[in-house]
Amino acid sequence: MTPFEYLEETKQKRLDELKQFLSFPSVSAKSEHKQDVADCAEWLKNHMSAIGFTAELSATQGNPVVYAEYMADPKAPTVLYYGHYDVQPPEPLSLWTTPPFQAEVRDGYLYARGSADDKGQTFTHIKGMEALIKTSGKLPINVKFLIEGEEEVHSVNLPEFLKDNKNRLRADIVVISDTAQFNKTLPAITYGLRGIASCEVFVYGPNRDVHSGTFGGAIANPITVLCQLVAQFHDKNNKVAIPGFYKDVKPVTKFEKSQYKKLPYKEGAYRKALSISALHGEKGYTTFERTWDRPTCEINGITGGYQGEGAKTIIPAMASCKITMRLVPNQKPLDICNKLERYLKKLAPTSVRIKVNKHGGAPGVVVPTTGPWLDAAARAIKAGFGKAPVFMKEGGSIPVVSDFKKTLGIDTLLIGFAQSDDNIHSPDERFRLVDFERGCRTAAMLPEELAKVKR
Repeated sequence: MTPFEYLEETKQKRLDELKQFLSFPSVSAKSEHKQDVADCAEWLKNHMSAIGFTAELSATQGNPVVYAEYMADPKAPTVLYYGHYDVQPPEPLSLWTTPPFQAEVRDGYLYARGSADDKGQTFTHIKGMEALIKTSGKLPINVKFLIEGEEEVHSVNLPEFLKDNKNRLRADIVVISDTAQFNKTLPAITYGLRGIASCEVFVYGPNRDVHSGTFGGAIANPITVLCQLVAQFHDKNNKVAIPGFYKDVKPVTKFEKSQYKKLPYKEGAYRKALSISALHGEKGYTTFERTWDRPTCEINGITGGYQGEGAKTIIPAMASCKITMRLVPNQKPLDICNKLERYLKKLAPTSVRIKVNKHGGAPGVVVPTTGPWLDAAARAIKAGFGKAPVFMKEGGSIPVVSDFKKTLGIDTLLIGFAQSDDNIHSPDERFRLVDFERGCRTAAMLPEELAKVKR
């Protein structure tokens, strides 16, 4: 029996197992789900042990890392597979068609929180390895899995874990599937990711909520001030107005511009998918350049005052907003957050107090677009998808990619199986079943192709 035949024979079983994996509400951002996160890690460890891996839970200062390995031959390449079993909060729950942790198949998609980001994509590699072990009795390469439980909270403890386990994690290349294909018919290898800087801004006014009639007109309203500040984050050309924001940003290269022109893109379809009438972004750049090569400043949420039913006539004591800034290579997260803080305090009137909490971040990365590892990955993708992949960038962030390079000295293969419209981080997150199957097939071929690389 071939690995592909095994995958076809176990199609329903694999889907049922993935549903079980997705049933754990492993939300790392909420302390109330601490036990759910731990239970999910335990389930994953046991599942990998049953396949034939030596698996364990490795403690960190936060959630445990699931570490598993299969050492086939000291002479063979060693590949470190990375993924994460934690997920984003599912709220607002009212916008889900079915409960987020009760996976359901509808119209060729598997709907559940974590289905695409990143449980489903990580699971493709686990099942691909299983197909190889069950049909040939072994793997052709040495495999190490590092599956963490804090990616959705900026992987705060992973850098230290990498430093403490540097020798144990030694490998020739890293494989990550936490990105997307270019579209539903065109697979891709991602070679660049934007970084991220995250912070929260607080605007404080009176020492308590006060009557808007008694005090209105005499004191500053923190919500009004916050909105005025946010309105000055961009200029008329939609360029970020924070002084020094673009200091380390390099121009889009001619090579990249030429590559982007080769990719199929229809603005009308892009707008239709998002139900918007027009695009909006930095003047003078294409959609790909705006989302892959240019930094951004986005408001993720804004809070302040009374938001319950009916009216409550107050001037609130405080207003706040959450901000993430997507960065490109050479921009430093802390430096960008500091520039934002200085800008806000310069703009803010003396009638309020500004506080900025900086939550951390990660730099943008670019990995090699040529070499034997890339060639091997391309061959595996062609076997799994029936079509050769294109090279692309993504606007999202995977902080650990730069950590792998900095601490372990190894590059990363970014092989995504999801789609850009899979509602990642949104209600009704989904993973197309055909993509899950193609992912498992690619994952089964990848070790065979990587084993051919001469080190």
